[in-house]
Amino acid sequence: MTGVRLPTTVLGLLERPRPASSSRASHALHSTVDDGATTPPLEANETGQQQIGDDFRLPKMASLIIILLANVLLQLTFFIIVSSSNEYAQHLGGTSTFSGLVIGIPTVFSGLALLPLMRLDKGGYKRPLHFACASACAGNILYGLAYRANWLYLILLGRIVTGFAFTFWMYCKRYCSDPRIVGVRRRTTLAGWLVLGQGIGFSLGPFVGGLLYKIGFNNMVFNGYTSPAWIMAVIWAIFWVVAATLYEDVPRTPAAPQSIALRPLPAQADLAMESEDKADDDEPTRVITSEVLRAEAIRVSPSPPPATAAPPPLHRMTRGQWGAAVTMCWFAMTCFFILGAWEANIPVFTSSHVRENPFHFSPFAAGNLIALGGACTIPFLLVNLHIARRVQDRHTLATGVAVGFAGLVVALAILGEEQVNYGSLFICWFLVALGFNIASTVTLSLLSKQLPGEWNGRISLAIQYSNYSGRVTGAVWGGAGVKVGMLSYVGMQVAIVGIGSVMFMTLWKHLKAKTG
Repeated sequence: MTGVRLPTTVLGLLERPRPASSSRASHALHSTVDDGATTPPLEANETGQQQIGDDFRLPKMASLIIILLANVLLQLTFFIIVSSSNEYAQHLGGTSTFSGLVIGIPTVFSGLALLPLMRLDKGGYKRPLHFACASACAGNILYGLAYRANWLYLILLGRIVTGFAFTFWMYCKRYCSDPRIVGVRRRTTLAGWLVLGQGIGFSLGPFVGGLLYKIGFNNMVFNGYTSPAWIMAVIWAIFWVVAATLYEDVPRTPAAPQSIALRPLPAQADLAMESEDKADDDEPTRVITSEVLRAEAIRVSPSPPPATAAPPPLHRMTRGQWGAAVTMCWFAMTCFFILGAWEANIPVFTSSHVRENPFHFSPFAAGNLIALGGACTIPFLLVNLHIARRVQDRHTLATGVAVGFAGLVVALAILGEEQVNYGSLFICWFLVALGFNIASTVTLSLLSKQLPGEWNGRISLAIQYSNYSGRVTGAVWGGAGVKVGMLSYVGMQVAIVGIGSVMFMTLWKHLKAKTG
């Protein structure tokens, strides 16, 4: 009787596959992730499982720097005209309220352009980036030409075109919370970098604008009113070239797990012939061969594809999540309403003839006051970068709101007692700028940790529209602050913060999220 010859596939069936847990354990022993580590984008190991460091992953460094620089340039573009816009508008026949409209109107048209732009971005960031660069260049050129044309509404038109560039603010926020490239424990940290850029923008912008106004440049085209816009147009053109060269867009879909290739197997017909040749063998061999045939038939025959792909399960927000979303949108509006109001009001108030004002500042001096307060917040914003990854977002929000609210209360006190001086006004502005900048760090990152990654675009849009509404109404309110009365001007801000605080304390337990 011939020896029993077992097919090679029997040995394959008897081999025990390596469990996935052992692969993951081996990987965990050889890689550790600390808070400061930078991990590569999402990858899959040989078992198709995501790497351990997914919560800590970051995008490619060159592309991330481009996004952060774009945020800084957008902030500079928004604030560089704050120091001289009031004088510029009055020179062309406008009013202080009109100058507030010039500061705030870009965000209105930015909000109108966002939805059409989102239909064209294909889930990426390159097209919106090019659109922002082109709009910033064109808008600043129009703003600079208004003096030569002696047409008041050309500065408004220039700022409207510049507003299309501000659509990229939403993309900056979305990029820093995009689950395809940013881990959940890195989102607050990147949001902190955005806020740091915001601090640089609203401190450096007014200072440079005021300095250029003081220098003057006695020219019909390039002068103290128009030079900020011309300089920003040149900077944006240079940045556009650099961004087109270095930026790499994100993948449109998350990285799919790698499939494991099966070994080539003999055809079913060959197996049947082999079993017939062995019909005279002993019974155990026949039993083994028939079992092999059934096993191979199961492994070789492809599984039928599903008739229709099952849609992902719909996520329904709970009442707590709805409350958290409304609260974050309210504070996103509040932070930028108050910051925008103060930045628009300081040049108007300090140059006015109201009883509370002892200064009669020039645009240069007003710009210096805004810049000094903003510059003093930067060390604290750097500290916030270090602390934010270690504390919960709701604690960061509470701290920021408390500091900013303290500045508003002090402002009410000194205005009511008519004890305004440089030191007291500076303290108020510093506390307001620091507190509400810190509070704005977490409005998007907190929601992105509570809701599914597929919702990142929706929540980014909701937060950005809240920011827009705060910017435009705050700038107009700040420009009209002297006309409505300074106590009423600050009192409105106190009321808005009070409403948010009630929402915040009521929903405290629903605002818990991962740190980092």
